Amino acid sequence: MEHSHHHSSNDTNRNKGNAKKMDMKPMDHSQHDMSHAGYGSNPKHGEIGHNHSAMIEDFKRRFYVSLGLTIPILVLSDMIQHWLGFQLEFMGRKYLLLALSTVLFWYGGKPFLEGCMDELKSRRPGMMTLIAMAITIAFVYSVATVFGFQGMDFFWELATLIVIMLLGHWLEMRSVANASKALELLVQMIPAEAHVMHGEMIHDMPLKEVKPDFRILVRPGEKIPVDGTVLKGESYLNESMLTGESAPVLKQVGTKVIAGALNGNGSLEIKVEQTGEGTYLAKVIQMVQDAQNTKSNTQRLADRAAFWLTIVALVMGFGTLTAWLLIGQSWAYAVERMVTVMVISCPHALGLAIPLVVAISTSLAAKNGLLIRNRTAFENARKISMLIFDKTGTLTTGIFGVTRRGSFLPNLTKNDLLAITAALEQNSEHPIATGIITEAKAQNISIPHVEDFQAITGKGVSGKVGGKNVLVVSPGYLRENNLNIPEGAVADASETVVFVLIDNQLAGFIALADQIRESSAEAIQILKSQGIKTFMLTGDNQKVAETVSEKLGMTGYIAEVLPHQKLEKIKEQQQKGEFVAMTGDGVNDAPALAQADVGIAIGSGTDVAAETADIILVNSDPKDVASLIQFGRATHKKMIQNLIWATAYNTITLPLATGFIPGIVISPAIGAVFMSLSTIIVAVNAQTLRFK
Repeated sequence: MEHSHHHSSNDTNRNKGNAKKMDMKPMDHSQHDMSHAGYGSNPKHGEIGHNHSAMIEDFKRRFYVSLGLTIPILVLSDMIQHWLGFQLEFMGRKYLLLALSTVLFWYGGKPFLEGCMDELKSRRPGMMTLIAMAITIAFVYSVATVFGFQGMDFFWELATLIVIMLLGHWLEMRSVANASKALELLVQMIPAEAHVMHGEMIHDMPLKEVKPDFRILVRPGEKIPVDGTVLKGESYLNESMLTGESAPVLKQVGTKVIAGALNGNGSLEIKVEQTGEGTYLAKVIQMVQDAQNTKSNTQRLADRAAFWLTIVALVMGFGTLTAWLLIGQSWAYAVERMVTVMVISCPHALGLAIPLVVAISTSLAAKNGLLIRNRTAFENARKISMLIFDKTGTLTTGIFGVTRRGSFLPNLTKNDLLAITAALEQNSEHPIATGIITEAKAQNISIPHVEDFQAITGKGVSGKVGGKNVLVVSPGYLRENNLNIPEGAVADASETVVFVLIDNQLAGFIALADQIRESSAEAIQILKSQGIKTFMLTGDNQKVAETVSEKLGMTGYIAEVLPHQKLEKIKEQQQKGEFVAMTGDGVNDAPALAQADVGIAIGSGTDVAAETADIILVNSDPKDVASLIQFGRATHKKMIQNLIWATAYNTITLPLATGFIPGIVISPAIGAVFMSLSTIIVAVNAQTLRFK
């Protein structure tokens, strides 16, 4: 029953300066298949349909109110009094019971009755129809007994049925997260205003009024509001949220900048080229939308089982009634048999079979740092044949750190070398400088004073430390000045190496790299042992990709991939018949995460990636990906066991309920006990998941 919940992203966008410009359409959110949440996009409860959390609150409220009503109903019921061996008889007891049950039926049963109407309108009777039928028949039959119809009322059964069903739905819906946040978060990355320059005057203007060819100013620490070209100034921009590239990128006159990137500590004057829908970020948003909307919707096994169970139950229920009446039995007897069939076949157990496993696995997973947002994908984790990892921030930490240091002078220790280099680098904002300063602090090295500091554009920095002239330069500087690069200084392509010259003499080198996470190699080994192919997808160059993928022992790598190409690469693999999981962070991975059969976001990344992912790993540990697959398998197994039990139970008890098997007559109350027992078995089996 594909209940698509339309969450409009418009409300949140209303105040965002550029949201109108971007014309965000409310999404269909891959038609969140709520197994049987029955609360579709029905306008009758539109006030709930638009807002996912309001729906969850609604079910929660109905559950607690119904629970409150159920307690007195149980106390007042003949059957329960008989079982517990007490008697509570007073004037109008039956009418009080009727009044409480009527409120419960219409208030607690409302979602099921409305869900049933939706299903019948779409000609797809299922779980909702069956629940609605059972509670309606139990209610009507019980009302009749109050007004003189021969038989025992059924109110306690009606009450427990509604309460258990509401609980199941509430638990299930809580575990389905709201997909519309993805777009809100992406939109929030663009500021609402821009500082527009008129000559030397600066004027703040709403972004939607900014036109191409305007000149705007971006101050240090601000986000870039548009796509454009730098006219004046230079600064390092952090584009990692957009491009996945770990190192901040130097932007100088003539270079392009993209909306959403974070400015470092230089001011930039930018010529506007694209705003709103034309920006790179808006295109990423559109891709996320498309990928989310076209995502396949795994049809629930439980739905199918419930559909057939509904048909069988309805046919058998009315068939039983007709047959007994034709044989010449009384109405009381015939209705009792029919109600027994309806109650026994009502999918108490089937209704809980999936939501309970979902609730338990979701909470267990959350405790272990796995946030499940799309359980279809989580259950499908067992099918994964290929895992594609984004490199930066996933397999690596995304932070430039010192990997090696080497001194070429006998009286210069590695720590002295680091201290001198740090002295020069403390004036720079470059990620390499940051990495060197961080290392010096980590080693508790005191940083000496520097004089005559100068930046040599594109080559490095120079200055005087302790009366000596010091240069910190790139390998390119050595080549230009015909200085030999010593053996072993440049070891592998994934490193960036800087050289230190003291009084024009080559003194040493410091190598930095985006550091590989400690657990990456182990994760790749575990996945390999499970027969899963592992690929690395990165915007980095061929050499870096090759080095990292070989170090980790991966199946292969795809380098120099632009964000929109990542999605294409995943499609290519899917067309080859691979069941692809993608692990990444950053907005640039969002479309790819949405396209993959299973999208897994690493927690240290951006919120946006997390919002388009099916599963979020809170701890940025690639090993969790392997655990996730194993846990997904265990969860799916539990669901199948529960479904088999719930349907097998019906197959056996339904014929008994009809009363046609000689010597066996089950009363509706005993039928209800059977049903409760079945539910308990399903619940206990779901709990065993905790020991996985």
